[in-house]
This record gives sequence, C-alpha cells and structure tokens, in this order.
Amino acid sequence: MKYNKTKEFALEQDEKDPLKGYREQFHIPLQDNGEECLYFCGNSLGLQPKKTGEYVNQELEDWAKLGVEGHFHAQNPWMPYHEFLTDSFSRIAGAKKEEVVAMNTLTANLHLMMVSFYRPNKSRYKIVIEADAFPSDIYAVSSQIQFHGFDIASSLIKLKPRAGEVAVRTEDIETLMEQEGDAIALIMLGGVNYYTGQVFDMAAITDMAHKKDIVVGFDLAHAAGNILLNLHEWGVDFAVWCTYKYLNSGPGSVAGCFVHEKHHKSNLPRFAGWWGHNKENRFKMPTDYEPIHTAEGWQLSNPPILSLAAIRASLSIFDEVGMEQLTAKSKQLSAYFSYLLGTIETDRIEIITPDQRGCQLSIRVKDSNKELYDFITKRGVVADWREPDVIRIAPVPLYNSFIDLHQFYKILEEAVSSV
Repeated sequence: MKYNKTKEFALEQDEKDPLKGYREQFHIPLQDNGEECLYFCGNSLGLQPKKTGEYVNQELEDWAKLGVEGHFHAQNPWMPYHEFLTDSFSRIAGAKKEEVVAMNTLTANLHLMMVSFYRPNKSRYKIVIEADAFPSDIYAVSSQIQFHGFDIASSLIKLKPRAGEVAVRTEDIETLMEQEGDAIALIMLGGVNYYTGQVFDMAAITDMAHKKDIVVGFDLAHAAGNILLNLHEWGVDFAVWCTYKYLNSGPGSVAGCFVHEKHHKSNLPRFAGWWGHNKENRFKMPTDYEPIHTAEGWQLSNPPILSLAAIRASLSIFDEVGMEQLTAKSKQLSAYFSYLLGTIETDRIEIITPDQRGCQLSIRVKDSNKELYDFITKRGVVADWREPDVIRIAPVPLYNSFIDLHQFYKILEEAVSSV
C-alpha cells in the first residue's frame, strides 16, 4: 500500500476498515477534558469490552438467587464453566480442545509446567531463556534451577542478540543448540518478547530443539490474541499465557495453559489437585489421584467464576472476528505506524522491533528520558515506558484506529523537537 501522512488518509483507511465497528464495543478511557485517550497499552492491560458487565452480572445474579446450587443450576452452570472457554482458547492457540485449559495465573502455570517438563539430571540440566525476558519468567526458571540443586550461573543460558543488534537471530539459537544441546533440558522463551516485540520462529525453534531431545515451552503472554499460533502442529510441549493483555479479561484474570496431547497419558510428575482428577468420580472423594487425560489434568482447584465470565465476554468477540482478520488489520496498522515514524525529521527515533512482530512497536528515542514520555502522557497518550529510553506502543486491531496512530505521530513529532 502507498501511504501518505495526511489526516485524510488515516480517516479514509478507517472508513474502509471492516472491523471499524468493534471499537464501539469497548470502554475507551477519557482524558480530563472528556476526550478519549489514545490508548496503546493493550500489551499491558486490554480495554474492557462493554459486554463484560453483562456476563459478570449474570453470575452475580445467579449466586444471589441460587447460592451453592449455582454450580449446577445457574444459567451457565459453574461446575463446568471453564469448559465454556475451551473452544475459543483452542482457536487462539492453534490447538486441539483437549490441549488447552483456563486455570490459575501465568507464573503459577509456568511453575506447574516446569514441575512436569523440567526434569534435570547431572548431564542435562540447563534452561535457555531470552536475556531480556520478562523478569517474572527469569525469576521462575532461576528458582526451578535452584530447587533442583543446580547453580543458576552455570545452568541458565540467556540468549542475547549480536553486538549492535536488538533481535535474537534464529540461526544463533540453532548454533547454541548444536554446541550445548546435550546439556539443555528446556528452552523456555516468550513467543513475543515483551521488550522488543520480536516474534520468535516458534515452529523452527521447536523442531531444532526436539532434534536434540530438548523440551520446548513458550510464555505467550504477549502472543495470545496478538499473533497467529499453531501450537499443536508445531509440536510445542507446553505453553502458558495470561488473558488480561490482548484477550481483554481484566487485571489479574485467570490464565491459560497448553499441554500437547502427546503428554496427556504420560507418567510425567505433576503437582496434583482435585480439579485435575477424573470428573466421573471426583465427588466420590477417592484417596488415590486419577488425572484427567487432557490438559485439564494439570488443574488444581475450581476456578474463580467471575474472572472466567469476564474472559468469556471478551472471547466471544474473538470468536466473531477470528484471528485471521485481526492479524490482517494488525499488520496494516503497524506498517502504517512504521511509515509515519519514518517521516518525522529527526535522527532520534529508532524502531527496535524487527519485521517479525505482532502489533507492538518498541520505539527508542535517543538522548531521551522519561520527560518525553511524560510529555506525550499529558497530551492524552496511554503507552508504556521501559527504562532507559523505550516507549512501547501497541495498536490493538479490535479498538485502535488509523486516526489514533496519526494523532500519536503528531504528538511524538512535537515531543522530539521540544523535549
């Protein structure tokens, strides 16, 4: 597409957008002057769908009317409520229905997965992660290494880009596996790096790792609802994700988990809880644990229904639109945004996100500090600052528009010339 930087061009693109009506289905935060914010922080917390209140209130009403009987007689019975999310999760993850489950929170799920999938021994004990992975992931894998009695310094391999580069090259990951593969027990990467926005080639990484008998897991916090996933076909062993970013489920909401079907009937160790026990005799309270032979077998406790209701509200929109349409618009928005940034007459702006990306673009503003971020914030932009000099912008296709990006571009242009 041939772009231009006029406001009229942005408005024309919005008028052509087949998804333009979905913005009206979300609550857009307002500035003090009553105008809508320019909200580009869906990679941290997605906006609330207007139908969320309806879904949550239904469960509150049934709780008020039915009490404990709501588990079986609510309009949406609570006992199997997590199963209402299964179809949607499977489509978003590119998985079979039996391979996904809504449970716990992201880092809790990561630990539960490593109980089963990080099984180090004296010769194979190392974990591979990005050097700039989200801190919680680094804390989690480091603590698992320590728990098994190994030294973090010699057991945790942190992937770094080449000197002068920002993204990690797939061929460098392959070289690492060739060099140290016999000592690596687990590779656990973010499907989309939270800092740079780089999308890893998960299919290629999984294939090369499995050739060296390395277990593969992904943290999809910044990938689920953002990029097309095909976890089953790729053969990924496990994956975890949160739902409050691109999946718009509300702060701290219940997370998701994928376990490939090849592991469902294995004898892998796991931390068990009664919600992972065979549904047929769960309420007979048997002494011996009998896991469900699906991803549900990794569940611990019955989930919080109000949170699941909020997730279900948002997922109903994803079911209607589909990830193919969402990612198509996402590519258009990010390409247009990249073009606009390139028209700003300054040498201070650098996009550190590679072409392998979802909707997030990370912008480095040279010779800058948080004053520039404060400048754009005062003008109604809700974005994300990462030390020392990066602003993360995520134009989410469900509720962001071309004119949003044009307005931000004008604000940023003013900022780099005055801050």
